[in-house]
Amino acid sequence: MHVARTYFTQYRYNFCWWVRTLREEIGPKHYRPRTPAMAAGLADHGWSLEEWLLFPGNNRYKLPCLSPK
Repeated sequence: MHVARTYFTQYRYNFCWWVRTLREEIGPKHYRPRTPAMAAGLADHGWSLEEWLLFPGNNRYKLPCLSPK
């Protein structure tokens, strides 16, 4: 459970949380807010939590099949 909470917190921070120190100046005293994922080029906008949770993951990791034999 602890590991799942850590991943959730880190990914939420990277994609959904605006970080003031990463903002980009677009004019005198005008800034564009950015998330860490935006600063790294992984996203083009800050995601809402709903958008992030509904984003389809890849199929690289799958839960084992627990069907009865």
